[in-house]
Amino acid sequence: MLLTLIRKEMMHHILSVRFVALLVMCLLLVPLTLHINYRNYLQNQVNYKESLKLSTAEAEEKPPDAPDPDTEVSKLFLEPTPLSVFAKGLEESLPSYLGMTRNSVKQGSMSLGEAPLSSALGNLDFLFVVSTVFSLLALLFTFDAVAGEREAGTLRITLSNALPRDLFLWSKLIGGYIVFVVPFLVAFLLGLLLLVSQGFPLGESDIFLRVFSLTLVSLLYIGVFFSIGTVISTYLDNSKTALIVAFTVWVLAVLIAPRAGFLTAKLIAPTRAIQSVYMEKTAIRNNLNAEKEHKISGKIVETLGTSINFNKDAKKITELRTPIDAEYRQKFQEQVGKVEREYQREKKRQESVGENLSRITPTSSLIYLAMNLAETGKIKRNTYFQTGTRYYNELEAAYFGEIRDDQFATIARFTSKQPEPKKITPPPDLAETSLSETLRHSMVDLLLLCFLAVVLTTIAFLKFFSLDI
Repeated sequence: MLLTLIRKEMMHHILSVRFVALLVMCLLLVPLTLHINYRNYLQNQVNYKESLKLSTAEAEEKPPDAPDPDTEVSKLFLEPTPLSVFAKGLEESLPSYLGMTRNSVKQGSMSLGEAPLSSALGNLDFLFVVSTVFSLLALLFTFDAVAGEREAGTLRITLSNALPRDLFLWSKLIGGYIVFVVPFLVAFLLGLLLLVSQGFPLGESDIFLRVFSLTLVSLLYIGVFFSIGTVISTYLDNSKTALIVAFTVWVLAVLIAPRAGFLTAKLIAPTRAIQSVYMEKTAIRNNLNAEKEHKISGKIVETLGTSINFNKDAKKITELRTPIDAEYRQKFQEQVGKVEREYQREKKRQESVGENLSRITPTSSLIYLAMNLAETGKIKRNTYFQTGTRYYNELEAAYFGEIRDDQFATIARFTSKQPEPKKITPPPDLAETSLSETLRHSMVDLLLLCFLAVVLTTIAFLKFFSLDI
């Protein structure tokens, strides 16, 4: 009996206008967005390689030699990931490279004057299509599943034949879901074939498993909105009212709530601008340098007098200056570290508040989970900045810490022969995050989607069981 009801429900959807709309959306949007974004990825890959070559050529042509505190002596570039064709995520908003200076790590990103106008309109990728377009279509498939039958009077006739209510509602859910996901999966498969024909490395095990996981998560998200639509349909007995309510829920859940969470977080947990933090670090260095120079000058004059021969007394000056340099380098690291830790705590608190507030809707959970699977989310961003910090600490110990910029060091550079510039350690590669580690970090969002699917379906059944036909 259940199979008969499912086939009847499937035919009802296939012969409707909404199925035609779904088919057109699937066949046009999914392959097209994947194709366009893969072309964009290839261009980004070319830009990345050219930037690496240019940076290497500049370093070879003019090696850094006792640079000023704002000079970038090395750059850690962010390599585009091929999975960005599915979800661009944070990749385009992250700095293209992290520049290593004596003050701190500078973020080298696109200037406002060069920012494309299209960035104001948002991204059109597979994640957007699933989270926005297909969530709306899922509600359109289910808003009148029960309300429409009640309004037409067919529900009373159907249930008068001793048909169990659970079988009736399951047929509505399963039949509609099958009709919905089959065109979606076919279009997605066509999109993948198009990508593979252009050179996309789908055959790599990690990429294949991530794409497969992304597909399952998308199907789960669509199932959540099928449950939402069914709940609306069981609580209302008028299809027009159900449509209005469904559209309102979609606007709140997909368009407003995810953004409102972070807007609220900015009010609850404000942070300083990164430019002000960088300027604060610069001020700390300048103040300590002035204090150090005064102390070094006093120590040298006290020991050697006012008549100093820099060629003859260079060794003695170095002996007097070295402990003072070490003392103030330690002070600088402590004070700058304190500023950085406070800033990171502020940012982490604000992001945590916004992230948790936005998770009130399934759309946010899908976005966070899909971005991490596509290696364009929070995990990749944190790995990028943590690698930059570690690289900066290596340079601080091996290169920056040996630079002297007081007046005696400046005079010595002009009065004595200087050694060859020290070779800068090349930046490290970003560590790869395994799929299991990604799922572990994203477990909250995955469980939330599963929880919503089960709870909303249960609510729909409980309401339908108690419905007065």
